[in-house]
Amino acid sequence: MTFEAYMNNIRTRTGKEPKDFFDQAVQAGILRPDTKTMEFVAWLKNSSGLGHGHAMAVWEAFKRNGWVPLSEAPAASAKRGRP
Repeated sequence: MTFEAYMNNIRTRTGKEPKDFFDQAVQAGILRPDTKTMEFVAWLKNSSGLGHGHAMAVWEAFKRNGWVPLSEAPAASAKRGRP
């Protein structure tokens, strides 16, 4: 399933856009500078009834919109001596 297919399915199932979930997460205090992906995913699954893949798609939408820090994987690779 493509990212857009996930987003369309989420809109159909919930009537919400990623920004709606973002606003809810901010109000609930779940989005902080130290929020981990799986912490958010667990919260979204419990609060919205979405499955794991759909919750991950919402997190990806947050990343694509610059609403959460991007992955630190490149920095972690550099620490292990990889380019």
